[in-house]
Amino acid sequence: MSINQIFSDNKEQTRTYYEALMKECDLHLAKMEKELPAASENLKEILHSNGVKRRDFLKWCSLMTAALMLPPIFDSNLVKAAEIMNRIPVVWLNLAECTGCTEAVLRSSYPNFEEIILDTISLEYHETLLAASGYQAEECLEEALEKFPGKFVCVIEGAIPMGMNGRYLTIGAKGKTGYQLAKEVTAKAAMVICIGSCSSFGNVQAAKPNPTDAQGVKDALKIPTINIAGCPPNGVNFVGTLLHYILFGSLPALDHLGRPIWAYGKRIHDFCERRPHFDAGEFVEEWGDDYAKKGWCLYKVGCKGPYTYANCSKVRFNQGASWPVMAGHGCMGCTEPQFWDKMAPLEKSIAEQALIPKGGVEATADKVGIGLTAATLAGIGVHAAGSVIRKVGKEKGGE
Repeated sequence: MSINQIFSDNKEQTRTYYEALMKECDLHLAKMEKELPAASENLKEILHSNGVKRRDFLKWCSLMTAALMLPPIFDSNLVKAAEIMNRIPVVWLNLAECTGCTEAVLRSSYPNFEEIILDTISLEYHETLLAASGYQAEECLEEALEKFPGKFVCVIEGAIPMGMNGRYLTIGAKGKTGYQLAKEVTAKAAMVICIGSCSSFGNVQAAKPNPTDAQGVKDALKIPTINIAGCPPNGVNFVGTLLHYILFGSLPALDHLGRPIWAYGKRIHDFCERRPHFDAGEFVEEWGDDYAKKGWCLYKVGCKGPYTYANCSKVRFNQGASWPVMAGHGCMGCTEPQFWDKMAPLEKSIAEQALIPKGGVEATADKVGIGLTAATLAGIGVHAAGSVIRKVGKEKGGE
C-alpha cells in the first residue's frame, strides 16, 4: 500500500469518526434541551444586556472548540451547548480552602465568570456567593438535592480533613463535618468536579506533617472525580469541561490523575516562551540580574515547568494578560500532587536537592512525560467518562 493510500484511508476513517461523533453530539444536545430545567433567562439576552456582541461570543466558542481539541465543524454545536449551560444545576461546596479558586475563576477571561456562573449556570448553592445564611442556606442545599437528584453537577473547592473523624471542619447550622457534607452531596450528583489542587490532591492542607489528615476528594470519599488542578486553576479549564459534558454527556479524556488531557496533557516546559533560553543554556542566576532582565530561563531559580503538566502559557490568567513565568517568576508546579513537598524549596531547582538522576533535567522531564503518557493510556480506560458520570437510581429498562 502506498503512502498516499494510507493517508487517504486515514482521512476517510477520520471523516467517518467525526460524522458519527456529530450525530452523537446532536442527539445529546437535543436530549439535554428536553430534560434540563427551564432557563430563567435567555443567554442571548444576558450577553446583550452586558454589552457582549454576538460576534465576540461566536469567536469565544470557536476558541473553546479548538481548546477541546475538536474540529471547527463542532463550532455550532458548542454555541448550542453554551446557550443551554444556564440550565445545568450546580451545587458548589467550599471545604478546607482559601476561596482562591472562586476568586480566580471570577476573574477569568471573557466570557467572565460573573456571566457564566451568576447569569448562565444555574447555581443552586455556593456558600461564598449565597445571600442566605444559617438554616436558610441549609434549606437551599436540601432543596437542590431533592429537586435535582442525579442531574446536578457537584463542584468541590477545598480538601477534606479526615482527622478526629473530620471534626477539623464543621459547616453550617447543623454542624456537619466536611466529610459528611461532601459524602451526602456527591452521592446524589451526576458528576463531581474538583476545582483547584486542594480538592484534587489535598494541596497545602495535606503538606507535611498534615496534622488534620487532609485529603483530596477522590481519596477521602473513594469516588471518581474530574480534577481541575491548580493553585488556583484557570477558569477556562473548568468551563471547557462543563461544555464537553453538555456536548456529549461525557467528560474529555482524563489522565491518570483525573485531569482533562486537553488542559493538562502537555508540560509547562513544552510551550514556555523562555524554552529557547533553556535549550541554549541561558539561565537567570539570581533575582534581578541582567539575565532576568533579558527574559532568560528561570530553571536555576526554581522553575518547575519541566515537571508540571498544565496549559497556563496558552490560556494565561487575568483576562489572558499574563501567567507566572511571563511575569518573571518560575512555575511552582501547583497542578501536581504534593507539590508543596515534592517541589520545595520553590525558588531552588530540584537538581540542587540531588533528586535528578543521571541525564539531567531534560532527561528526567522526558522520562516523566513517557511515564505519564503510558499511565494516561492505561488510565483512560479506568477513568473513562462513563465511570465518572454516575447515574443515581435506576433508569427505565433496569439499566
